[in-house]
Amino acid sequence: MKDVAGKKVAILVADNFEQVEMTDPRKALDQAGVATFIVSPAKGEVKGVNHDKPGDTFKVETPLDEAREADFDALLLPGGLMSPDELRSNPKAISLVRDFYKSGKPIFAICHGPWLLIEAGAVKDLNLTSWPAIKTDVKNAGGNWIDKEVVTEQGIVTSRKPDDIPAFNEKMLEELGEGKHQRHAA
Repeated sequence: MKDVAGKKVAILVADNFEQVEMTDPRKALDQAGVATFIVSPAKGEVKGVNHDKPGDTFKVETPLDEAREADFDALLLPGGLMSPDELRSNPKAISLVRDFYKSGKPIFAICHGPWLLIEAGAVKDLNLTSWPAIKTDVKNAGGNWIDKEVVTEQGIVTSRKPDDIPAFNEKMLEELGEGKHQRHAA
């Protein structure tokens, strides 16, 4: 695996993201020497959840209004139900996801995170996975949904759920090391 130390990853979340789907990948990135930045429309702090129980609060390092794809090497889209649902109706969030997609930079999405890829027009003809409940959404957007712990194509890494995080983290670091990928236009 190529060295990823010194790279920068944006972590796009709104309140009520699935906490472990942010904290575990962030820990893997931090341990590899990657700088991680929580990007959010939330002001100051953003709240996680542990399934249906309140989680911790985390400092927002980059307000969504100030986030630019050019400032980062990759994008992480944690899941849970509520955060991706809120973000997919936020034009600035979708614009940021679309910018990462068009740039060819790696994107990592887990659980309901692929909703943002769908909204950004980034799943047509793409093999990916997600939480099973959004399988039909993926298919309706032209994606090819696969029931595996991790699916990687064109620098986009997707996983289904927290149990998949170890495999997700491994592929995430591998794709981050590879850098930009060729993609068809969104």
